[in-house]
Amino acid sequence: MTHVAQQETLREAAQQDKAFAPEYQGALGSLSVNASLTEVRARGIEELRAAEAAGDRREMARCGLAVAEACRRLGHNEEADRAWKAGYRAARSVQDVGAMAWALWSGGTLARQRGALPLAYRLLRLAAELGERGGDIVVRGYSLAGLAETGRIQGDYQAVGELHEQLLAEARRRGEARHTVWALEGIAQMHRNTGAYDKALDLFEEAARTADRADDRRGHAWALRGIADVLSVRDGDTDRALELLSEAERTCRDMRLSSALAYNHKMRGNVLHRAGRYEEARENYALALSEFRAMDEARGTALARLGLAKSLARLGRDPAVTVTELSSLRHALGRLGLRHADAMIDRAAAELGVGPVPGAGAPPLSPAGEETHG
Repeated sequence: MTHVAQQETLREAAQQDKAFAPEYQGALGSLSVNASLTEVRARGIEELRAAEAAGDRREMARCGLAVAEACRRLGHNEEADRAWKAGYRAARSVQDVGAMAWALWSGGTLARQRGALPLAYRLLRLAAELGERGGDIVVRGYSLAGLAETGRIQGDYQAVGELHEQLLAEARRRGEARHTVWALEGIAQMHRNTGAYDKALDLFEEAARTADRADDRRGHAWALRGIADVLSVRDGDTDRALELLSEAERTCRDMRLSSALAYNHKMRGNVLHRAGRYEEARENYALALSEFRAMDEARGTALARLGLAKSLARLGRDPAVTVTELSSLRHALGRLGLRHADAMIDRAAAELGVGPVPGAGAPPLSPAGEETHG
């Protein structure tokens, strides 16, 4: 997709108030934002081979981007890593600055998903700079959003709160529904994590309505997950929370959203744990843990381990074993750069009546929280 064509697609999407997927470019530009990821990957590989046979390196970069993103979202991280790097090399060989920026955005998003947050910062900053240099406002916006989300996940709300608001205003001004949904969910998550549950619920519900109008099924599934979380923690409304998570899960399965599905299962564990249904919570945390490990999702793995440890403790596990696991988790969460790793572990220990847990005070490797969609 050329820069001019991309801007035209933006205008058309804004007029129709529909979400579109700017990462599907070139021969794949007609794919819907709701296309099955297995379909995107298969089409992308087919078109990539055709571009390679024709020696069209610009098209190779664009098809490679779709392959990288489909593989990342399916949890095929090694394939995604190869695809974005090959796409970057193809784009660089013809000095296509926009395609270079998109490849770096994909690589930075993959790095964040794998828990390599310093690398994510580096790649996303480069992507934003190239997007600015090439005049591609879409990849610049997506890259800045990636930087904002990385900081939000680490718990650095003061640094990235204003950027979230700025990106929300820009997305609304351009009529970019998918990015509007992302920004609303990110801001909502920060309010939820700081205890402003009413504001969080309002924003998650606005995100769900916006995604529904725009036919953004992935954004809608993430918004439902956020609503379920707030209804559970604020109101103790377990039944409604589980209904919403079941609705979101159907979308995740239909679209093969592996990461979103794993986070859905972890949230189901959270909801059940809050309701004192510890055996069911244990089952869901164990399922999420296996899913996160299969896709090399380091942060999700650690968070699912924490939920599983808490559930097993409630089910009668030896307190000494629980302390050992919490100590291991303190180290794992700290290495990921989660600012509140110590507080999370100490809160869990106090809640379970175990401890003390060794290892407090180790500084994180880099400047904590939940994922929204990438």
